[in-house]
Amino acid sequence: MATAGGPPCTCPGAADTDTDTDTDVTIDERLTLAARGHLLDAADRRVLEAFAAEAAVALRQERLREQAERAKPLAEADKMRTALLAAVSHDLRTPLASAKAAVESLCNTDIDWSPEDRDELLATADESLIKLIRLVENLLDMSRLQAGVLGVTLQPVALEEVVPHAIDDLGPLRRRIDADISVELPEIMTDSALLERILANLMSNAIRYSPPQEKILITASWHGEYVEIRVIDRGPGIPREAHDRVFQPFQRLGDRDTHTGVGLGLALSRGLAEAMGGSLTPDETPGGGLTMILTMPIASLTHAAPAREHA
Repeated sequence: MATAGGPPCTCPGAADTDTDTDTDVTIDERLTLAARGHLLDAADRRVLEAFAAEAAVALRQERLREQAERAKPLAEADKMRTALLAAVSHDLRTPLASAKAAVESLCNTDIDWSPEDRDELLATADESLIKLIRLVENLLDMSRLQAGVLGVTLQPVALEEVVPHAIDDLGPLRRRIDADISVELPEIMTDSALLERILANLMSNAIRYSPPQEKILITASWHGEYVEIRVIDRGPGIPREAHDRVFQPFQRLGDRDTHTGVGLGLALSRGLAEAMGGSLTPDETPGGGLTMILTMPIASLTHAAPAREHA
């Protein structure tokens, strides 16, 4: 819309409709510059036509930007779904196949299994099912967290009561854990079930990347208004420039494919920690390795909160 003298033309309806004035400028089959004012001479009309062409380019660019912005969330969602399907297809099959093979072997009456062999098959099935359960739970909690509907119930919790349950969640891998949690620590304000999930994920991740002969150490210390829980491993560690990248879902440091796992554990753990008013940060283990530091507020500085939904 344009005007030549007089009040500005602010909408198409305010333009001149009298075709005798010949003020409108046709840009293409879909766009027309609606104008108002006196009849223009040839030179002025050429200027108006040039202006109309430039305005059309700007309009198209703006519309393209708007379309790109609208498409961005869809593209991200599609990318996440593709990564999820690729990763889960492997991670679901692997523990299912291992558990099925172990159970079928135990059910084979043609073989007289020794007690040691039977125990090993049972342990294989148990470990595989634990991996499968943790994967499904992580996927469900991540979807709830991203949708803002994850229930969080904060209350005073003694850390020494939660850590043993988190270690038990690891099944046969619990033998790889050494915990040093003082009973003198103050209670922390947390959701005990979600805290257990965080610790189990952190310990499982530490075990995955640590040498078989190395144990994972769990310690905790009180620092003012917070308690710091440290999950310490002696694995290859992570370069400082990659610390934030390990918290992206469906990615693992150095991966070229999805065959090493879904990579939800750390992403979910940080999300759960922040939903409870805490934080999760990586640090270098002195002498080599990675230390994950989970920081939670102590209960004496806060009050018990009813169940709520994290948004």
